[in-house]
Amino acid sequence: MKHAGSLSLNTDIRPIECESLPRKLSVTALWLLAINGIIGAGIFGIPASAQALVSDFSPWLFVLCALLIAPVVLCFAELSSAFGNTGGPVIYVRTAFGPFAGFQAGWAYYIARLTAFAANLNLLVVSVGYFWPAADEPWLRIALLAVLTAAMVWVNVVGARAAMVSLGVLTVMKLLPLLALAAYGASCVGALPAPAMPPTQDLGAGLLLVIYAFVGFEASVVAAGEARNPQRDLPRALLWALLTVAVIYALIQLAAQQLVANLGDVEKPLLAAGGAWLGSVGVAMVALGILTSVGGNLLSNMFTTARISYRLGLDQQLPDWFAQVHARHATPANSILCYGIAAFALAASGSFVWLAVMSVLTRLLLYLSCIASMPAVRRQTGAAQLLRLPGGWSIPLLSAAVCIALLTQVDVRAVVATAALLAIGSVLYVVARKKQ
Repeated sequence: MKHAGSLSLNTDIRPIECESLPRKLSVTALWLLAINGIIGAGIFGIPASAQALVSDFSPWLFVLCALLIAPVVLCFAELSSAFGNTGGPVIYVRTAFGPFAGFQAGWAYYIARLTAFAANLNLLVVSVGYFWPAADEPWLRIALLAVLTAAMVWVNVVGARAAMVSLGVLTVMKLLPLLALAAYGASCVGALPAPAMPPTQDLGAGLLLVIYAFVGFEASVVAAGEARNPQRDLPRALLWALLTVAVIYALIQLAAQQLVANLGDVEKPLLAAGGAWLGSVGVAMVALGILTSVGGNLLSNMFTTARISYRLGLDQQLPDWFAQVHARHATPANSILCYGIAAFALAASGSFVWLAVMSVLTRLLLYLSCIASMPAVRRQTGAAQLLRLPGGWSIPLLSAAVCIALLTQVDVRAVVATAALLAIGSVLYVVARKKQ
């Protein structure tokens, strides 16, 4: 099947068909990548803030946010049905706007995910400290960062199957306490108050807070080149992930609301909810959920983001070293190793903090760029595109409006950091082109 990435628009870069990663990922594996891209540590802290902002309306807030992000997810579902190669946003943007724009999309995504990885890796060590207080010692913290990073690098290098099995185990372990709380919430549905709308200002602040608990789904589309049937399975995985997360989030909020009387004033709401329900066993259960949730998010992050540098290496926009595949394990081992070293260095030094402010802006710009690429993708892929959204351009326009509305809330520091990041990317692109 001929894909848009190999048409005349991109003849100045290596064809995307030259990648050689084996196709082993099922729709369940793609769903795991999407779920772990979305569910991190945020949901364990958000319920208190949501309750403080909109009171008893807070379970409905999660439903509203799912509906708001749904058009964006649908746009990615359509785009993913048009391509079967590694890269996701890199390929979408490149197809519409050329190699430079594609490189910038990949570069921005890579750095944003790298800084998120460093932040969450530190959070994982802090979570380990709940079970092992000695982990707070500075020297032991660095050792744990190194061991955890090395373990994730090893799992990713030895094969996609090993990574997916590990990710599946972590996902089950992190979903069990969440599903337990969700089940308790489901038993309380009869007590769910009528959806009386809170004041507009509070509702807007609540939506802005909660909607970021739904992003990260785009991680799964990056791994399309290793999926058995990416054009069919990725749209399914994306939509099932959104539905799963929306139901779990809303029911967890309801459970916490019923279990903790002063939920809006609690620093660690789900730990408090677990304690109110099952005592010390409930607290330990939720703490283990936090630990495995962050671990799953990290493993998913490394698996997908390392494929971005692999994609850019294939496109000759990074050195060929990044595009080399392990002879035995058939994984982009060099890209994985480089990502692991960079992530450990950032996490150990703490130098990632100033870059973290740009992650929200970068993600929104990436979403907008992908949505803007849809007209060109529709023209160039034609029958190769398996999914075409109904309603003409209504869903893409609605998703663009959601992203633009969120952009108005971005801090000026994020604008400066992102502009600097893109400028650095421009220099790297020019240097790479000259060497080529």
